Amino acid sequence: MYFAALLARTQDGWEASDTELDDVETLSDLTDLARDASVDEDTVLVFIEQEDAWFGVLRVEGEEDPRIFVSDAAAAARSSYGEILTNELLGGDDDDPADDLDALNLDGTEDGEPDEDDEDRADVPAQGGEAVPSGPVGDREILADLGLSEKELLALDTDALMEIADALGAGEVLETVR
Repeated sequence: MYFAALLARTQDGWEASDTELDDVETLSDLTDLARDASVDEDTVLVFIEQEDAWFGVLRVEGEEDPRIFVSDAAAAARSSYGEILTNELLGGDDDDPADDLDALNLDGTEDGEPDEDDEDRADVPAQGGEAVPSGPVGDREILADLGLSEKELLALDTDALMEIADALGAGEVLETVR
């Protein structure tokens, strides 16, 4: 189960809205969703959380490239929306159909039979065969200028999005959409 919300900074403070991610298939889709919520090209934060397994923050300001932080890349890479963020951060998303063929496991195992080594792997394979690291990835100072330091961000665990919103002075508005 996912929770997703947008926090848009305005002259009067933060405005929150919950958001559906049904139409989001790429990072561009997610970035466009954030830009549509922007007031005068001010900061917009997209919060995504999956059942306390991981959380992600996407920050969009005007036409600048989005900034991304994911709390646990390996956990996020196992989910559709987390994969969008981790692929961008780890350089695994180039939408080349040939990659699908390269990713096929042609080691002689039967259909649906797991490779013996697969059960022992702690990291999730990314496109191109490289492992996705466990732990945080992305811009660790994504919220530093808004009042949440890198150290504080890395210390968050359960209910992280609410703690972030509280640090930004937006806890009450996020609570209304939660």
